[in-house]
Amino acid sequence: MAFLICASCRPQVEPVLAPFDAAFVRLYVREIAALPLAVRFESPMGTELGGLTYNAQPFRITRHLGDDLNGIGGWNSDQGDLVYASGTGRVIYTGMPSDGWGNMVILAHRVPDKSMAQGYKIFQTVYAHLETVKVKMGEMISRGAPLGTVGTANGHYWAHLHFEIRESLSVYPGMGYSDEPQDRVSPEAFVKAYSGVAALNQAPK
Repeated sequence: MAFLICASCRPQVEPVLAPFDAAFVRLYVREIAALPLAVRFESPMGTELGGLTYNAQPFRITRHLGDDLNGIGGWNSDQGDLVYASGTGRVIYTGMPSDGWGNMVILAHRVPDKSMAQGYKIFQTVYAHLETVKVKMGEMISRGAPLGTVGTANGHYWAHLHFEIRESLSVYPGMGYSDEPQDRVSPEAFVKAYSGVAALNQAPK
């Protein structure tokens, strides 16, 4: 004899979803092709050469994955100061990934590189702990254009800009500290290498 079990009588089992890995969010080929060429990069704070600022926590010091840029007054004296696009690029991320990050903006850049078959590499500049954001997702931003203001990540830190350079096609907030450099390169070395230079064969590691 066959027994029928009604569908509503069956135990309801919630599906178990794997944690979302943001590293799988990547730029499409058409998005990469549409990126403007960025042949020059500058400091995102202070004067064009980074004057009136200092690097309070450089790349890879205490496992740090970026540079922490401050106004020379220290403390919260630079809160609300403008943050500028280090190079010409497109906005590929805006948001507040966590309280510790505060507001974050990520720009993608197509940087000429003769060592590559396609003639370029893709780099991202990351601007975090912002108080305000002045750009929108997908917007094309020129080098030196204001994109936000220096903040405190909702009061988590003294005011400063966390600035990163990533060689990556993945679009994700990530973490600020790690035992390994991951896809980051030294912002200070990168900006110095590309400051006023039309193109280089290879970016610094």
